[in-house]
This record gives sequence, C-alpha cells and structure tokens, in this order.
Amino acid sequence: MSFFLETTDMDLGDTPIENIFINDYMPMANGTYVKVYLLGYKYAHDRDEKIEVNNATIAKHLDIPLDDVLRAWDFWEGKGIIEKLPIDSEDRINYKVKFLNLKQLYIKNNIGLFDQPKSDIRMPAYSTKDLIEANKFPEINNMFNVIDDIMRRQTVPTEKQKILSWISDYNMNPDVIEKAFSYGVERRGIRKINYIEGIVRNWYDEGLTNMNAIMESLKTKDIKYYRYQKIMKSLGLDKRPVREDEMEIIDNWFEGYGFSLELILEACQRDRNPKPSVEYVNGILKSWHKKGIKEIEEIEVLDKVEEKKDRIVKKNLNRNPRATVTRFHNFEQRTDKYTSEQLEEIAKKKRMLHSQRARGEA
Repeated sequence: MSFFLETTDMDLGDTPIENIFINDYMPMANGTYVKVYLLGYKYAHDRDEKIEVNNATIAKHLDIPLDDVLRAWDFWEGKGIIEKLPIDSEDRINYKVKFLNLKQLYIKNNIGLFDQPKSDIRMPAYSTKDLIEANKFPEINNMFNVIDDIMRRQTVPTEKQKILSWISDYNMNPDVIEKAFSYGVERRGIRKINYIEGIVRNWYDEGLTNMNAIMESLKTKDIKYYRYQKIMKSLGLDKRPVREDEMEIIDNWFEGYGFSLELILEACQRDRNPKPSVEYVNGILKSWHKKGIKEIEEIEVLDKVEEKKDRIVKKNLNRNPRATVTRFHNFEQRTDKYTSEQLEEIAKKKRMLHSQRARGEA
C-alpha cells in the first residue's frame, strides 16, 4: 500500500466518516456537496451545544453561497442519507439536519432485497410520472432528442431520469447538459452516462453553469473544440455532432491556410444557402486562399473590386445592341433623286421595252 497514517501523541479531535459514504456516495456528488456534508457531519459529531451552527455558518465557513448549501442538503436528502427536520414550517433556510447511520441503512436496504422485486431496489430521484411531465416542456424534450442523436441510440427511461436530476442537482440548463454529452462523445469518444455526469460535475465545481462560461473555459483548455462549436453555431449546425470529415476540413482552415477564426466566421456568414454546410464555406475559403487573402480588410477590398466588375458587366448587358455598320450603309439610293411620278414613268417605259423584246420588235 502507498498510503499509511502517521502516529501522534496529540489529540486535536477526529471525525470518523463511514466508508460507505466514501465508497458509494462521495463519487456521485460534486465537490461542494461533499464539503457541505463533511462539515455538517463534523458539527454533528462534535455535539458542542455552546456553538450555534446553521446553514449560514456552513456557507461562511466554506466561502460559498447559502443557496449552494441548501442545494447540497436537498441532494443528500434525495439520496436518502439525511433527513431535514423543519423548525418552522415556513422557514426554508433554518432547519435541523439528521445524519442517518449508513451502516444501519445498508443492512436495512439489503434485508429488504429479499422482500421486494429487483426493480424496486433503488428508486430514481425522478419517477416515470415526473419524466412524462418534464417531456411536456419543449426545452426538456428537445434536450433528450439531441442527446439521443449524439449518443446514436435511444436513451432508456432510467437514463433520462438520471439526466433530469442533473438539472436540479447541479443547477444546469438543458443546453449545458447537451454540451456535456457533445463534449464527452466528440472529444473523448465516451458514451457512458456516468462519464458525462462527471463532466457536468466538474463544470459545476469550476463554477461553469452557463454556456458563455463553458465556452470561455474551452477557449483556453480545448481550443480546437471551441473553434468547432463557434463555427457550427455560426452556420446554425450546433444542434448536431461535428462529423470527423468536418473536423478535418476545419482544422485545415487554421493549420493549412493559416486563417484566423474571425476570417472563417466571416466566410460562414456568406453561406446564405437554405442548408448551410462546412463544404460550401470550404469553397469560399479555398478561393480566398488562392487569392492570397489573410485579413478581414483584404476581404473588403476584394468585395469592392468584385462589385465594380459586376456593375460593368450589368451596364454592358443593359445597353441597346448597335446595328453592324458596313460599306453599304453609305450607299446613296438612286430613287432619292426622283419624284413618285417620275419613278412611275420610268417603270412604265421599262415594262414597254420588256414587252417589245419579248415579241422581237426591239
């Protein structure tokens, strides 16, 4: 073993924590919830009536918001290892916390295994009825659809119940839960629910509880993934996973062409097709690369040149076609020298001459 205890002659007090908590319950909770439980357990173990301790005391001691302390107790109550005993029915902040004996709870639950069906051994925090009600909200229903798409399979009801609990346990919005699945599958290649919960828990511990905070964090910790998300969002494709071939194309924009994210996002804005795509933007960027474009300012200059060319072409097309001029246009018609009567007389004489020649008289 690599772990051992140093012996000491001094006794500054100990707080015994049951191994059941460390082995079974601690891994399922975020760091803040564990801190709240341990500090509260210490106060319960000390039993010093001279010290007045409440939730505000714990919040101050741990330097965390009071709401985090209250959420922690709600979480542990949901796991069935504490009981909240109200002092005042209308006071949601001040109440007593009773820590249940985990060994006794363990024995009780295991004895109960012989008396109940296997499916009833551990009831999820949210029931099937809760799940049905939650699915009536578009945000929740859409979240499960996105998760199924990312996981490439249908999540089963028990998994959905667990995912639903993350929203309350970690105070996360559905879009953050979606992003956790996207990150776990696309960047880590792992589709296990427990692993995704670990991502959500880590974000909560770091105070990353909204999309802006998460994206700013990824900007420094995982720049490639940050780029993928910014580009796909710009194209309106952020509700589906990024394909591997798309990742390769996007990587080439940065590593092969040496383009900045700002320039690439400008190209994305020029894809006005009903169904935008990475491939179409790739065509735009490939053209810019051939023309030596590197900066946004150069794009503006190129646009002005292209607009000028378009105006010249349109101007030429809108002009009336000019008749082709030949040497015959300068030919002066002989008929211009005679009046209509004179022309009639000339024609009459030509007819008479033609008739005489036909009879052999001329």
